[in-house]
Amino acid sequence: MFGSLALAGISAVLSVMALLYAAGVLPPLRESTDRADLESQLRNYLLANPEVLIESVNGLQARQQAAENSELVPVISQRHDEIFNDPGSPVGANPNGDATLVEFFDYNCPYCRQATPMLDKLEQEDKGMRLVFKEYPILGPGSVFAARAALASRKQGKYLAFHKAMMAYQGRITETSSLEVAANVGLDVEQLKQDMKDPAIDEIIKRNIALAQALRISGTPSFIVGKEIVRGLTDTGSLKRLIASARGS
Repeated sequence: MFGSLALAGISAVLSVMALLYAAGVLPPLRESTDRADLESQLRNYLLANPEVLIESVNGLQARQQAAENSELVPVISQRHDEIFNDPGSPVGANPNGDATLVEFFDYNCPYCRQATPMLDKLEQEDKGMRLVFKEYPILGPGSVFAARAALASRKQGKYLAFHKAMMAYQGRITETSSLEVAANVGLDVEQLKQDMKDPAIDEIIKRNIALAQALRISGTPSFIVGKEIVRGLTDTGSLKRLIASARGS
């Protein structure tokens, strides 16, 4: 992925260098300059100014994501209720908020764990923010078991407690650690195992996976706010701006 972006970034850098030559920042090209000389100059310039390539790649990534998000706006509109109002998707502390933030996550995702305290703080500061959880177990069998256990915990009214304890767990999430956390938050583990057999739980996970594919979400965490998709861990300020934008639209 980075390799293809880097090649595209180098192409962008070449365009920038042409402007630098024209502006006199770089020494003018001689008529006898051949490809080897040009590549040598480019290599030396990038070694001395690596930030140029990084900025080019970052800019290309931003433009690609903006273009992809624009293409997906109709999909978000068409599947609005499935994204924001699916009764199979648990909701956070403020179920009646006026602006919804949707998170696709995996309990074994370290970046999802980093996002959890940030989302908790956002909920505390903004009582109008409605947080929707999309169980998206893509990191192995342990993640699948954990997602099923989390959804089953709703029948005992302990989804949020279980979810936060799972995200705070230090170590790999497996069947054993999931049941350990379940016991620690006061769930009846034997009842939980029975509730996990409900076919509706597997259907919820299947719907989430199909929805993620339709939205070209391949990693966690990913967020949806209004008509925007944010792929990967982001900062509080960015989410606040998107929530404010969704609230105002």
